[in-house]
Amino acid sequence: MAALVAAEAAAPPGPAEAGEAAEAEAAELSRALSRLLPGLEADSKLGRRRALEALQRALEAARPEAPEAEPAAFQGPWARLLLPRLLRCLADPAERCRALAAHLLGLGLRRAARPRDALPRLLPALAARLAGPDPARRAPPEACEELRLALVQLLRLAVGLCGAALAPHLDDALRVLRCTLRDPFAAVRRESCECAAGLARATPDHFHMQSESLIAPLMQTISHQHWKVRVAVIEATGTVIQFGNGKSVDDVLPHFAQRLFDDVPQVRQAVTGVVGGWLLDLRDRYSFFPKLIPLLLSSLDDEMPEIAHAAAGLWEKVGLQWQQENEEDLKDKLDFASPPPAHHPSPETRPGLGCRELVFRNLSKILPAICHDITDWVVGTRVKSAQLLVVLLRHAEDHATQHLEVVLRTLVHACADDERAVVSSCARAAELIGAFVSPDVCLRLMWPMLKKSPSASGLLVLASVIRGCPRDALQPHLKAIATELAHAHISQGAENRVYAESLLLCVRALVAVCCEDCRGSSLQLMEVLVTVLAFAGSTGLGDEVQETMAALAAVNGGDSQDLYREHVGPLLEWLAGSHQDWTVHSAELLQFNALVTQAGPALGAALPRLVPVLRSCLQPTRDPQMRLTLFSVLSRVLLRAKETLDSRGQFHSYLDTMVTDILVPNLQWHAGRTSAAIRTAAVSCLWALISSEVLSATQIQDVQGTLMPPILTTLEEDSQATRLTSCRIIRVVLKASGGAIDPDKFIKIYPELLKRLDDVSNDVRLAAASALVAWLQCPRKDPGKSQSQSDIQHLYRELLVYLDDTESTVQDAVLEVLKAGSVLFPDLLVTETEAVMHKHRSPAYCEQLLQHVQTRASAQ
Repeated sequence: MAALVAAEAAAPPGPAEAGEAAEAEAAELSRALSRLLPGLEADSKLGRRRALEALQRALEAARPEAPEAEPAAFQGPWARLLLPRLLRCLADPAERCRALAAHLLGLGLRRAARPRDALPRLLPALAARLAGPDPARRAPPEACEELRLALVQLLRLAVGLCGAALAPHLDDALRVLRCTLRDPFAAVRRESCECAAGLARATPDHFHMQSESLIAPLMQTISHQHWKVRVAVIEATGTVIQFGNGKSVDDVLPHFAQRLFDDVPQVRQAVTGVVGGWLLDLRDRYSFFPKLIPLLLSSLDDEMPEIAHAAAGLWEKVGLQWQQENEEDLKDKLDFASPPPAHHPSPETRPGLGCRELVFRNLSKILPAICHDITDWVVGTRVKSAQLLVVLLRHAEDHATQHLEVVLRTLVHACADDERAVVSSCARAAELIGAFVSPDVCLRLMWPMLKKSPSASGLLVLASVIRGCPRDALQPHLKAIATELAHAHISQGAENRVYAESLLLCVRALVAVCCEDCRGSSLQLMEVLVTVLAFAGSTGLGDEVQETMAALAAVNGGDSQDLYREHVGPLLEWLAGSHQDWTVHSAELLQFNALVTQAGPALGAALPRLVPVLRSCLQPTRDPQMRLTLFSVLSRVLLRAKETLDSRGQFHSYLDTMVTDILVPNLQWHAGRTSAAIRTAAVSCLWALISSEVLSATQIQDVQGTLMPPILTTLEEDSQATRLTSCRIIRVVLKASGGAIDPDKFIKIYPELLKRLDDVSNDVRLAAASALVAWLQCPRKDPGKSQSQSDIQHLYRELLVYLDDTESTVQDAVLEVLKAGSVLFPDLLVTETEAVMHKHRSPAYCEQLLQHVQTRASAQ
């Protein structure tokens, strides 16, 4: 019996008993509130605050024994007594009272059985405190930031508790949010964003009719300085449009696109997530594909791996969903799926069919915007557009063919950008075009552009296309490409460094892709390389040209010299066609100089083509500056004549032409500094030829009759270098002649050399003395002693004067000359020496000379 009584006591009360308990509790709560509520009407702030604090303690401490009855019991007193007075307190002059009222309203909403019943009074009251008549110009009625935040939190609580019941009061709620989304306090804006998203989810059937009114304030806040606010705005915008009017997407997209450049990764991640969500779930998403796809694909190249990975995952889902939704349309492609192209740059990461089809079907609508933005004045926009173009081409594959002209024109323009990231992305895009589009189509569009306006950017695009092409597809076009690149209108722009680099890239790409197939086009490629090498002095690309040439030689199975040996003849013939019109400014002259300088031993086999060009271009009637340039090149080659011009031992056949038709005409005296410089250059070439040891004594004897008269005239040149070199040449010629010079011409040499002993340069004086030694030694090989005694006596007398020179080096040199000449007429020399010895400052040199003569006489 006791157990039965206990069970009955423990059993839950029935409906009637619960109702009675709720009524009793409501009556008790009403009595308790009646004692506290009069304090809310007190005149003093302190009295009202104490009353509110007492209410707070009462509500927070109230824990009825039957919790399930609490909301019903609380509902009546709350709606009848507490709610109206608390709403009035929201306008209390005391800030603390308003804060307590907002807190108590939140407690009341949570405890009430039917919180939606409070909405008709609560929403207007919140609107009165938060929504001013002109939120853009005037501050809201509630001045305290923390209180505005509390009121927005109260609104968010009402949205969460009441849900769809807010529909009749949507006007007031949206009016509040339109103001609070522009609030100066960042926390209020963030809370407003959360509230707007909650309101959209709670009232989807009615919200879409008024959702557009929130877009403007949201977009005004999307660039807020706090990144957390920007994230909240982006996420709220996504929800508002998801449950609202899809037409607002057009108003939002420009702002979202700008947020993709945000410095904070969380902001970019929020944009990626929202756009991906729209592509998956937005009701009208098909009509917005051309605008939403670029935003999501732009995130695939984000610098943060997390964002790029999230974007890739969303894009894959979008493609799969679209593929499933259009399965009938894609039936053939699904049933007979084609493998990735054999030359696909990355077949393991090839996008799915749905993703590829989405891009292909919307490409015509996306490309115009990209082509516009890739030339934008903002660097970030250009970089993103170039990256996006790469992604689109990777998806479009061979479908890009129908848009190829626009894409190529855009790439040529963009590759001239100063930003390396833009150029790099455009080069990758061009490589993809090469991989997916037939070279025949690409080249048919590229050549007109390059012929009309050759540019470094156009050549860079061409090089990238070539680099992306498969070898078997490019091979039939190899000869045509090499020939076009070698044409003067393209290759001769290489004087600009950037242009030359792009031209080199084209050759490197051809060699890298076609390898051994380049053998048949190596002549045309050498023409290009020689042209770039010709301008290497101004571009600084000499090393790069040599590396490219070595690569070309390697695929031909040899080295650079093998290329020159094979092609130096045709290359000279190619250049010689216009040599009659060359000037110092001619590109062909630079090409000729580069070829002659670099060909090395290959020149030995090209003399039949080389010498006629030199003879024609070095005539005195041609451009003086051009002749100076050619003489400079010729002297460098002649210095290594054994390794260059005479590498095959055939140079002797052209010696007479070199001396008679090339050097001697340019040694003739003409007025002017330029003519003097040419004579100096010609003398330098002659010295290089003679000192290179390629000429035998017999060959020198053959030309000495032609050379000696003009060389003697150059001893009077203003240029010290010319006079010095001329003395050296005379010395060598005299030594090689062996006394075989015509006596009349021979006797005219020493007076000119004697004049040089008075030269202002000691180097010239010493060289003249050395030449006089050679002149005096010639008669020893001539038993007839063709020189007359009177000439030798005159020479002795003149030399004895210089034996007392102030320069000891000159005295030593003259002493050697007199010693060499003492073998001719020793007695005469002794007589002349003794006659002047007393006139010298020091008789030491005269005594040495006399001693030498006596010693020689005793020895004989």
